[in-house]
Formats: sequence, C-alpha cells, structure tokens
Amino acid sequence: MFERHQGGDKAVLVCLDFGEPDYLENIEEFKLLAEGNGYQALAVIQGKRQRPDPKLFAGSGKVEEIAAAVAATGASTVLFNHALAGAQERNLERALECRVSDRVRLILDIFGQRARSNEGKLQVELAQLQYMSTRLVRGWTHLERQRGATGTRGGPGETQLEMDRRMLNERVIKLKAKLKDLQRHRDTQRRARERSKQFSVSLVGYTNAGKSTLFNALTHAKAYAADQLFATLDTTSRKLFLDPQHSIVLSDTVGFIRDLPHGLVAAFRATLEETVRADLLLHVVDSASDTREAQIEAVNLVLKEIDADAIPQIVIWNKIDLKGGEPEVERDEYGRIRAVRMSAKTGLGLDLLRQVLVEAMPDYSTTE
Repeated sequence: MFERHQGGDKAVLVCLDFGEPDYLENIEEFKLLAEGNGYQALAVIQGKRQRPDPKLFAGSGKVEEIAAAVAATGASTVLFNHALAGAQERNLERALECRVSDRVRLILDIFGQRARSNEGKLQVELAQLQYMSTRLVRGWTHLERQRGATGTRGGPGETQLEMDRRMLNERVIKLKAKLKDLQRHRDTQRRARERSKQFSVSLVGYTNAGKSTLFNALTHAKAYAADQLFATLDTTSRKLFLDPQHSIVLSDTVGFIRDLPHGLVAAFRATLEETVRADLLLHVVDSASDTREAQIEAVNLVLKEIDADAIPQIVIWNKIDLKGGEPEVERDEYGRIRAVRMSAKTGLGLDLLRQVLVEAMPDYSTTE
C-alpha cells in the first residue's frame, strides 16, 4: 500500500476528454485543486475517450504514457481529474507502481485540511469514511489472514477486512449521531430566529467567486477569505443592519464546484442548512471568469440537490473591477430585481446591494 499524501508531493495529472463542455477550463481548475492540496503538478496527460476503460479507466496505451511521464518527472503520485472505482485505482497503482488518487479524494483531502468548526470536521470525516468504505481492500496484503483467536478483538473466524469494515461502520454511526445532535441544536436556534421574524439571506456561489469577501465587506466580519478554491468550508452568520429600520441575518456558506462528490454534498447538508432555510439567496458569480455560465449551472445543480432551488435568488455579478465595469441593478420587464453588478473587493456597488436587500425584504422584517 502506498503512503498517503502529506503535502509537497510531485504529481502527474491525468485529464481525459469524454466530450464534456469546458474541458480545457476544467483542466485549469484541477491544477488549482492539486496546488491547493500541496502538490507540484509536473505534467498533464490528456487524451480523448468515448467511455472509461473498466479495468484501467484510461486504457492500457494511455497508462503506458502516464508511466513514462512518472519515470521522466520522478513523480510519486498520479492524480486523475475523474472519479475512479476502487478496483480501477488499485489496478492503476499496480501498473504505475506509485500512488494514484482521484478527484473525489483530492476534494475530500482539501476539505479535511480546511474545516475549522467541530461540525465541519465531523462532516468531512464522515464523507472520508464513506469514501474509504469502498476501498478497504486496496493494497492490503494482510486482509486474508483470519482473526478471532483468544485475546484478539475480532470474533471467531473474523477476517481483518471484516473487522476493519465493522470498525468503520461503528465510527460512521457515531459520527451521524453527533451530527444529528448538532442539527437539533441548530434547529432550536433557527426556530428562535423565526419567532423573531428575522429575514434570512444566504450567500451561495462557485468556490472562489468572492462570497467571503462580500460577507466581510457587508458585515465587517473577519471570515477567512483567500484567492483559492474552498477558502471557506464552515457556515458563518452575522446580523446585518441595512439601515436604521431594517436588519437581516446574513450567512456565508461553503463554495460549490463542478462534479462535487455526491457523498460530500450529503455530508455537508447540515452545513448547507442555512441555505435551505434562507428567505433569499445571493448567488455570487465571478463575472470576470470565462466559465461563469458553467459555474452558475454547477451551483444551481447543487441547490436543486439540497432542495434549495425554489428559494428566491438574486445574482451578484462580482469582480466588475477586473473588466472595468460599472455598478448597476438589473431588473426584468416587471421591474423585479434580477442581478446586481458590483465589486466586493473595492466596494463598488455595495450601497446598491444594501438598497436591493431592503427592497427585497417583506414589510415585517424591520428592526425594533
């Protein structure tokens, strides 16, 4: 079994084209994911396929090309910009004689490094364990040995694999119980807020779109914001006074990404609870990005998955300063607000956004 990544590994990236749109932009995003996890990307192997190879995902010929790149660069890890089955990962490690990791594990590792709250850490661990449950057999040479003799933890005739799976399942049950307790506590807080008739607004958007920068600009909080993928993993909420008569509760949430692992969405459902319960969503978009439309679609897909797609939404076209744009409020043919063009970093359009939020609030949501 190859050692797990500890940061600073040299890596070869594999990005295969199965006919998806924005293929080249997706490669650049994957490079950022690898770098964000401490890898040095020394080479990128590309290729076209109609469908994944059942055994080696990339096919034997492409695997030979990857092996040559590993030998030439001295890389210790091969990263696939795709989700690999456990058997495929195992077969690739045998063929390449180095560690192989997929996009799902890469995202899980980043989340594991950056989760700060107790709940966030529990959610990441749960997602990691659920991912590991499909890979218990990979690379382990001792799994066929029987355990169960007197003085051992396993029962009579219990294999190492069976014992590992049982221990993993027990930990998953404990994590789910802890998360359920935390959710009950959060439900109590939410009911108290609902009794106070406090209007709730959640910031959503693609990772690195500028949500946390906007959150800090509006609330003068000090939520962590950086020019990197998944800078924020834990939901942060603050009361925001828009003017002497109006206030809201504003929440910053985890950024979304294309092909976000389904298990991670499920594990972070509690963190995204503020999004599901919000009265209004501010969908922050990097207006300077060439892939902004694909990013919007990716966010809306996740919102649908967590049953938040019916919540009213206003698009925030952020980072207009990068293209020399001017702050503006966009409305539809009925005069309803559709979007706000602004820059959270420079403050351009921040006053417009405050006015928009006041207009979007129902009459009861006023300060006392």
